[in-house]
Amino acid sequence: MKAVHGDSTAPCGVKNACKSCALGMGGQKGGMVNEAGQFPQVCIKSLQAMVSDLQDAIPAACWSEHAIADLQSWTSHTLEHSGRLVQPLLLRPGATHFQPIAWTEALDRIVAKLRVTPPPETFWYFSGRSSNEASFLLQLFARLYGSNHVNNVSYYCHQASGVGLTSVTGSGTATLSLDDLQHADVVFVIGGNPASNHPRLMHVLMHIRQHGGQVVVINPVIETGLVNFSSPGEWRSLLFGTEIASLYLQPDIGGDLALLTGIAKRIDEIGASDEAFLNDHCSGWPELRAQLRHLSWSELCARSGVPQEQIHRAAQVYAAGRKVVFAWTMGITHHRHGVENVQAIANLALMRGMVGRPHAGLLPIRGHSNVQGMGSIGVTPKLKDAVIERLESHFGLSLPTAPGLDTLACLEAAQDGRMRVAFCLGGNLYGASPDSAFTRDALAQLDLLVHLSTKLNTGHVHGLARETLVLPVLARDEEPQPTTQESMFNYVRLSDGGPARHAGPRSEVQVIATLAADVLRDAKQPFDWQAMADTGRIREAIAAVIPGFGKMATIDATREEFHVQGRLFHTPHFATADGRARLHVHDLPALGGGNGAFRLMTVRSEGQFNTVVYEERDLYRGVVGRDVILLHPEDMREHGLAANQRVTVRSPTGSLSGIRVIPFESIKAGNALMYYPEANVLVGRDVDPQSHPPAYKNVLITLDPSAVQCLSSS
Repeated sequence: MKAVHGDSTAPCGVKNACKSCALGMGGQKGGMVNEAGQFPQVCIKSLQAMVSDLQDAIPAACWSEHAIADLQSWTSHTLEHSGRLVQPLLLRPGATHFQPIAWTEALDRIVAKLRVTPPPETFWYFSGRSSNEASFLLQLFARLYGSNHVNNVSYYCHQASGVGLTSVTGSGTATLSLDDLQHADVVFVIGGNPASNHPRLMHVLMHIRQHGGQVVVINPVIETGLVNFSSPGEWRSLLFGTEIASLYLQPDIGGDLALLTGIAKRIDEIGASDEAFLNDHCSGWPELRAQLRHLSWSELCARSGVPQEQIHRAAQVYAAGRKVVFAWTMGITHHRHGVENVQAIANLALMRGMVGRPHAGLLPIRGHSNVQGMGSIGVTPKLKDAVIERLESHFGLSLPTAPGLDTLACLEAAQDGRMRVAFCLGGNLYGASPDSAFTRDALAQLDLLVHLSTKLNTGHVHGLARETLVLPVLARDEEPQPTTQESMFNYVRLSDGGPARHAGPRSEVQVIATLAADVLRDAKQPFDWQAMADTGRIREAIAAVIPGFGKMATIDATREEFHVQGRLFHTPHFATADGRARLHVHDLPALGGGNGAFRLMTVRSEGQFNTVVYEERDLYRGVVGRDVILLHPEDMREHGLAANQRVTVRSPTGSLSGIRVIPFESIKAGNALMYYPEANVLVGRDVDPQSHPPAYKNVLITLDPSAVQCLSSS
């Protein structure tokens, strides 16, 4: 590994935002300090990301020694640990190997292709790894070039949260701050596993329990870390663990909407609703109340898979709370009714006035460190009207008006021959997408696919266009200029950057500005694109056009980090047209499965972050390897399956053979668990009609044990 360069990689002294989850730490308060000023704040995810960026460069000989076919046999873990990308790579049409090329040739190829491609035949994909500055500049370049096919990874994760929350409060993000969460006395954790994916959130839950608060967990799987969590920061917790869940409910996969509605029904039955709040500050209460009183308990229990007495217990815990937070992750959004799930959570919170007050509210637990910032600064097919008006009036721009496509729709257009070029700012578009066979075929129809990346991933070797370019870029703490990121609490941090660890990678902003200047050199533009390579200039533009980001204009001088204005609701006046929150009524979906079919949820392992696999072992679940399916022992007995038996898993979309059956008592019978992104082969392209994320958490599968093979226990 390369030597550490001063404070740019030191967790304590560095002033860069954490590269891992959107809970966030770092920035101007220091590398191990959160936005509340608390120290020390660190977790295994941030350390894994840092260690990965500290790798040596991939040797130049790698590209001649390893054909694409060889690289395709490497696992995600192997690719991630092969080293840092330091040379632009080109895969020519029909070639068997990547070829290192000069930066000049790489950029010239992109410019030449974009200048002859109709802009509506290009799409632009953004990961949550990048900065607000690079993202704003690239989406602006794409639109002035002529394409609104601008989208980010939210369409595969929390887009249902944004759409659902906007339909309730008028704002698509969390309604509370970190300080609010830390003062809660009841927290609902719904459809997530923060012990693995957001470990520092567990410290907040741990302290809530230690101070007499309650944590209600809703998840089809009993996750070990949500039952008892061992914190290395407290000796007693490290030795004995800390109880987290005071109540743990296990709905069937797809049963969340019925369960949440059942808790709401019970709140109404016991007279715990805040009628004054509902009448004075909400719309739709009479309609929701009528539905709750009409629904039968037999229907709610059958469609949720949760006994009535457990639903009553959850309602009782909620009714006793004075400061209640509802938090959720992709176990809620990855469904065909993801928006309705989010609206049902909001219904429940509003029934007791737990939105629009301090120390309570709604909290979507975001994934990557700047995925929320992407949406804030305009990485979306449809810009907000206020942003369009400000861009056009402030800068004298003329923006394209044709509707933009979301991420999956862009891939479907590529498969149909309606896309020629794709440009990916970080991420793993292939690995994140459903229906892997379709995705591979769709990307293969493109003339050119461009990746800006720090390390190799499965998308670079499986999702190949006729011509593929991989450009090496700097990590956040190597950027030569300051950049900003936004946490899931709407808090904008300033990262200082630092010295580059390798010669070769370039700043994302530099690459984007250079391309924009060359591609648009003949167009009448109000921007000096080379001047826009200055991130301070970009922040001035963001402050001028993005609502709530006014403080961005002075952050270079003040170093003052801030909450985005207009998003934290501490009083019951919301960002809707009439200032009232909106309640929603839903039809309850029936549970799938039965007759030999299982309901499958795809999940991440302990040693994983998004599509990146840092470790092959899943520590909390006690599983080694990723070619597995976890089933309840009752289901195994009923289907005549033995531990470690190999089966073929089939869905209406695809199949995976040689999958090892693991007995797992922590999952509810009738349901199954497999690892993402490997199981994406099975995930179909049916999406939530309102927000468009695929149903990664609710796939109907069958098992074919015809090729029986038993292995020794792992």
